Amino acid sequence: MIPFGVQVAGYQSLMKTLKGVVKTLPFPKPTLFSGPGSSLELCEAISQMGVHKLLIVTDSMLVKIGLLGDIEKKLKALGVRYVIYDGILPDPTVEQIETGLKVLKRERCQAILAVGGGSPIDAAKVIAARATNDKAISSMEGMFKVFTAPMPLYAVPTTAGTGSEVTIAAVVSDPKRKKKSPIMDPKLVPMMAALDGALMTGLPPHITAATGMDALTHAVEAYISANALPETDGYALAATKLIMENLPRAVAKGKDLKARQAMSFASYYAALAFTRAGVGYVHAISHNFGAFYHTPHGLANAIVMPYVLDFSKSSCTRKLAKLGEVSGLRKKGDRQPKLATRFIDHIRELNEEFGIPDGLEALEKSDIPAIARNALKEAHYTYAVPRYMDQRTCEKLISKMLV
Repeated sequence: MIPFGVQVAGYQSLMKTLKGVVKTLPFPKPTLFSGPGSSLELCEAISQMGVHKLLIVTDSMLVKIGLLGDIEKKLKALGVRYVIYDGILPDPTVEQIETGLKVLKRERCQAILAVGGGSPIDAAKVIAARATNDKAISSMEGMFKVFTAPMPLYAVPTTAGTGSEVTIAAVVSDPKRKKKSPIMDPKLVPMMAALDGALMTGLPPHITAATGMDALTHAVEAYISANALPETDGYALAATKLIMENLPRAVAKGKDLKARQAMSFASYYAALAFTRAGVGYVHAISHNFGAFYHTPHGLANAIVMPYVLDFSKSSCTRKLAKLGEVSGLRKKGDRQPKLATRFIDHIRELNEEFGIPDGLEALEKSDIPAIARNALKEAHYTYAVPRYMDQRTCEKLISKMLV
């Protein structure tokens, strides 16, 4: 058995190598349209790009409530034909993606427009990659394994959380293996995206809260990452400030368009941060909560985040204190440890305000060893966490979330 300290040295060496790669690689950003009605401007741009037939990837609920209505009208007016594939569910599976690929090929679509939260956008990314890469989804898992540029992809997020419209990542679920696997490659970034806050005003409070806390997790984990860069720090701090100022308003007053638009930018900035700096144990554990119990990703992140920050605090006190400062929590005479603790406490207070529990009701004690094992495997080979934990420590941390 290799001593844990030796293992950590190996993980840190791997992450330093990854940081060097990330610093030199160009990470594309989508051409961005923003503001109320920007989704219709994106439709005009798609038409100008010469697209005559489009696959719209979304979920059935958005179709049912008519959220795509204006987009459909605009595409018809522009002479762009489209087919809607609304078979995407939360935590999209390999089967759902392969079904979408069949629709794409059968209808001979030239490009893909993803409309929805993180699940439809992630699914659309993988459909676009599968369209040009003749390889199984499982062989694209991990980093930089999408060899051929995907089919042209455009995105309209309808939640302010995942930031999938700008990230290099897509997460695919495999229910048979009880596993959620990230696919990470700069080629997955959409060509264009629209941040249209008007499409978010109808979101119910619990979804607004969970997706907003997802964005906060992205910002926080990117900021405390050992692979953080000055650029990612700037985006992470801006995102945190916007979230702290606007998420409570967006939850309490869903029609507040200013708060909704601000949250869409917060999600975008947080995604720009974690695309380069990465995330950490919060995501690694919450991915497994999703794989084992289908827990919505944002909700899982919100539950897990305070526990992981408690564990990590000793190795990133200064940065947690800075997050507390931009959140407006600093008091006269505060030292960094106290402000760092206040920031973590404030996250717990937000969870309570939003009705997010401090534990996971579905969590089974017998599953904890497997969840910890999977989470550590994901984190240690992918994320530059500020402080490392072993199997026993991870199990103990997860056990705190038993209800």
